[in-house]
Amino acid sequence: MAKARNSNFSRRVVIPLASVLVLAGMTGIAAAQQQLNINTALSTEDPLYKGLERMRDKVAERSKGSLTIRLFPGSQLGKDEDVLEQARAGANVAVVVDGGRLAVFVKEFGILSAPYLANGFDGIRKVVTSPLFSEWEKKLKATSGHQILSFNWWQGDRHLLTNKPVKVPADLAGVRMRTPGAPVWMETIRAMGATPTSMGWSEVYPALQQKVIDAAEAQHPATHGSRLYEVTKHLTKTSHFNLITGIVTSGAWFDKLSPEQQTILKEESLAAGDFASRATEASLAKFEEDFKAKGMTVSEVDKSVFVEATKGVYDKLGYGDLRKQVEALLK
Repeated sequence: MAKARNSNFSRRVVIPLASVLVLAGMTGIAAAQQQLNINTALSTEDPLYKGLERMRDKVAERSKGSLTIRLFPGSQLGKDEDVLEQARAGANVAVVVDGGRLAVFVKEFGILSAPYLANGFDGIRKVVTSPLFSEWEKKLKATSGHQILSFNWWQGDRHLLTNKPVKVPADLAGVRMRTPGAPVWMETIRAMGATPTSMGWSEVYPALQQKVIDAAEAQHPATHGSRLYEVTKHLTKTSHFNLITGIVTSGAWFDKLSPEQQTILKEESLAAGDFASRATEASLAKFEEDFKAKGMTVSEVDKSVFVEATKGVYDKLGYGDLRKQVEALLK
């Protein structure tokens, strides 16, 4: 691993070797020609990855090659948090990331990862394309130096993946469940009855296999792409998170682009996000059929008991008033 330190940071920034090599390859590129390296934990079969490929191709076409994109699936450039720090340092990188991980810079983003916030893609899209969200974007750039390209990349509802049946929160007592490390995710899983355990997505399969953890929670495309049906037996459709993500890059790098390049990048990112999200919607039933064929038990559940169990998360994390603003957008 190569390490870098920036005096503006309060913690060490760890940059994976792959990132160093990618960034080193940028040396000597003319100012008018730019490359953006997008990192994602997703596999190449994920519908959202197909959207990233569309974005890559459209950006190259419209910019006549002056702006290009390289894609790095499977977190090849490092964990999401590390890539966010690279972007903060001005590197030509971007990452597909959820609001929970941005909440460390601007608290408001955390509500996007809160439980039972909105129904489906159409519901959450109203939030992430609203004037309220635009205020958060500006605040993020001013606070941390990150630039959001779009935030309409819907990955689907997240459900429970366990090795025992789950019907009510009490069934999760003592279950060590992997979830991302952001406070809103951790508090939600704790409120649902499980013991939250933070770890990188690439570590989940071996951790389940070796019984380091007992369970996970994820959206269908990620569950399928990581073959978690091989190490869990039950998929319980709680829909506790409506996973919306965005593409976040360096504000300093973005500001160096020409106005035309900036417009192309943002427009194609938004268009590709819609394309990918609709593809995700269309894929869900097929994924469930495949899970069943692989031997998983896919179960519906009374969500109301989980909704009730997680209501306190909003007030506990200080999102009570903000939730009212979001609910107003959804009417």
